[in-house]
Parts: sequence; structure tokens; C-alpha cells
Amino acid sequence: MTEVNLGFYFLSELVGTAMLVLLGCGVVANVVLAKNKGFGGGFLMINWGWGLAVFAGVLVSAYSGALINPAVAIGMFIAGTITAPMFFLAIAAEMIGAVVGAVLVWITYKQHFDEEPDAANKLAVFSTGPQIRSYGWNLVTEIIGTFVLVFVIFAFADYGDIEVGVPGGLGPLTALPVALLVVAIGASLGGPTGYAINPARDLGPRIAHAILPIKGKGSSDWAYSWVPVVGPLIGGVLAALAAPVLLHLAG
Repeated sequence: MTEVNLGFYFLSELVGTAMLVLLGCGVVANVVLAKNKGFGGGFLMINWGWGLAVFAGVLVSAYSGALINPAVAIGMFIAGTITAPMFFLAIAAEMIGAVVGAVLVWITYKQHFDEEPDAANKLAVFSTGPQIRSYGWNLVTEIIGTFVLVFVIFAFADYGDIEVGVPGGLGPLTALPVALLVVAIGASLGGPTGYAINPARDLGPRIAHAILPIKGKGSSDWAYSWVPVVGPLIGGVLAALAAPVLLHLAG
């Protein structure tokens, strides 16, 4: 592992996560808020928007290895790829970056938030929610989706030359397989819960929803908020523990 400037590392994770949330929550706003050009674009448009948000977020956070997700960070920490200071700095940066990205989405779509009559649609821009509320099953869904994300990222690493975080060896195109993976998870596993698969992506914007002066915003649904945090963290841990065994058997 090369020597890392922790200040740049923190800033890299913050900027990458902010970009992820700005474009990811932005596509949701475009699809669900009233009077948008993308209104009614559908779930697949959201899947692709989030995938491309990941692509952009990874590109702009290359210095830190583009974790931009506490579930990925905890997996890399367990694997010994990042140190304890890097792990805790990444978590802090990702949370701050997620709040910043969410605030920028609100600024961008301020008039559309004002025009949207449904409080649930406003919350949906910021955070995930289940189609069928069942905390146990919702938790399982988030664990499975995040396990796929982190496990396949470990598989990508086998094809690259990693120094800090996630796979290298493909140059800027390193971001592309991760982006396509997020599209695949959304299209295949995202229906039940909206696939947070990233605690910062859900909790940071939910905090922004709670504190921003959004007209008619309603509840931030804190009763559900633990599911898209705990589920992805468990999924990341399980993937980190399983990857050395399962990938060795596969390869």
C-alpha cells in the first residue's frame, strides 16, 4: 500500500460520495417530482441513473480508491486493504458528502419540490423505502443486494492492481464495471426496498430531508432508517469474509 495523505483521502471520499448522491438522488427527483421533463421515466431510468452516478463518483474519488460506501469500506477494512484511520475517515467523509449531495439536489429541484403534492415522493428522492414493509425481509433484501455489490467488487480486484481501495488496472474504465453492477443490482434485486446498498447514500440524504425547509415534506420515516444502514453493513462484512474462500475456489 502506498503512503496516503489522509487529508486528500478524506476529501476524495467526500467529493466522490457527494457526486454519487447528487446524480443518484437527482435522477429520482427527475422521475418522481411533478412537472419535470423526466417525470414518469420509470424504475429502469432510476437504475441507469444510479449506475452512472456511481461511474461519476468513482472517477472523481480515485485518490482514495473510490470506496464511497461504508459497506465497501468495512469490507476493505476487514480484508486489510485499508487501515483503521482510513476506514473511519472514509465513513465520516461519506456521510458528510452524502448530506452535501442531497442538499444540492434540493437546490436544483427546489421549485419542483414546492409543486409536488405527495410527501412520500419528496422523501423518495432522498431515501429508500420498501414496497412491502416487513423489517426482517427488508433487511434480508438489503443484505443480499450489498453482498452482491461488495463480493463482485472483490472479484474485480482480482483483475486489477489495487493499491488503496477498489480495483485498478483498467484506468478510468475501472468505474464502468462497478457502474454496470449497480444497474444490475437495481434491475434484479432493487424492487422490494429500492436497493440502498449503501448506508451513507440513505442516511445522509435522510438527514438532509429532516433538516431542509422542504415545503410539505412530511415524515423522514426514521422507523425504517436502520434497515438501509444495518443491512448493507452486514452484507459488506459477509462479502469480505466469503470472498477469500469463494473466489479462491472459483479461480
